[in-house]
Amino acid sequence: MSRRRVVVTGIGLINPMGHDAQTVWNGLREGHSGVGYTTLFDASGFPTKISAEVKNWDITDSGEDPEVWKLRGRHTRFAAGAAKQAVTDSGILETSIDPVRFGIYLGSGEGNQDFLTFTRMMAAALEKGEYDVAKFIARGLELLNPSAELEQEPNMPAAHLAGMFNAQGPNYNCLTACAASSQAVGEASEIIRRGDADAMLAGGTHSMIHPFGVTGFNLLTALSTRNDEPTKASRPFDKTRDGFVLGEGAGMVILEEYEQARRRGATIYGEVVGYGTTADAYRITDIPPDGHGAIAAMRMAIADAGLNPGDIGYVNAHGTSTTVNDKVETQACKEVFGEAAAQVPVSSTKSMMGHLIAAAGVTEMIVCLLAMRDSVLPPTINYENPDPACDLDYVPNEARDAEIAYALNNSFGFGGQNVTLCLARDV
Repeated sequence: MSRRRVVVTGIGLINPMGHDAQTVWNGLREGHSGVGYTTLFDASGFPTKISAEVKNWDITDSGEDPEVWKLRGRHTRFAAGAAKQAVTDSGILETSIDPVRFGIYLGSGEGNQDFLTFTRMMAAALEKGEYDVAKFIARGLELLNPSAELEQEPNMPAAHLAGMFNAQGPNYNCLTACAASSQAVGEASEIIRRGDADAMLAGGTHSMIHPFGVTGFNLLTALSTRNDEPTKASRPFDKTRDGFVLGEGAGMVILEEYEQARRRGATIYGEVVGYGTTADAYRITDIPPDGHGAIAAMRMAIADAGLNPGDIGYVNAHGTSTTVNDKVETQACKEVFGEAAAQVPVSSTKSMMGHLIAAAGVTEMIVCLLAMRDSVLPPTINYENPDPACDLDYVPNEARDAEIAYALNNSFGFGGQNVTLCLARDV
């Protein structure tokens, strides 16, 4: 039995660059930045005072009742907004699809972290100088809302989306850090390929712009501290890079079996032709210097697509703007593409929208699809100081016209998870 083909028939985005896919894409093509000073909490006492926030968007913009959504997480609202766009764009609910054949696979992060309530509980527990667990629990029982606490679970966005769209098929969530939504797309594609569903809503959503999130990444020294120039802080592959900029948002796609999509005359953005997933099996927050996991994921995706490295016309890099990641990803590309590596354009759109963590992969996958559709490569902005260790073609600072038949999208997560998706323009 031949493997079923998987195409993308709907897309949706909400992130620091805009509230829909076309607005985001226009901003990326023009080299805009979504980075600014953090306003979601008082970050004045933190080493990093900047982030890439979603501005001026609310769940009511998606036609939803805010009262219903008031206890649901910020990331869950983003998920609903982006999913509505993707589902509407695809027209999948206007067909006679069996709800049991329509599933969901997300790479979603944790929900709202109630920092203020936690500090109040800690204050009660330490009221007399020594930690009193009974007082901590008692104060928690007074302050915590059980419904709001439930919304912290990473599976909740997928549960809510299933109800919104009557998607009764497979329902999963994975949280493999920065690789999560790319893994969700890859695994959702496999579900369709083997015949367990005909369509899947796949993607990711995350918001870690809160005191716990920023504290954790600051302790890891992973975030940029270029606070005096927010829009220049994310500078992948540049010699002066000093860390990534934390972003937030959601990206969603409708994946569909090709023959079904063709029969109903759906708009097809491209095809998921290859999926590679590996583990570094090294350290939690470090990438192995030889990049073996990234190399294996890229090669696996290309092989899964039945292609050769020379067929790839563009790589959307993980490109976080950290010293180690950018160096090792460059080395991995050289290993995969060999002597031709210098001729393969590689750009990082995190330079403009920041790092969306669990939502990053699917967002950058959508960027690849739009780049192939419009024959335009998005730039890596803030590339000003060449690094001898990063010497590929990073499409510096300005978008570039280019015909692309196949693209790779890299996502490498803390913990050593690596995912590469291979996408095709023509189907």
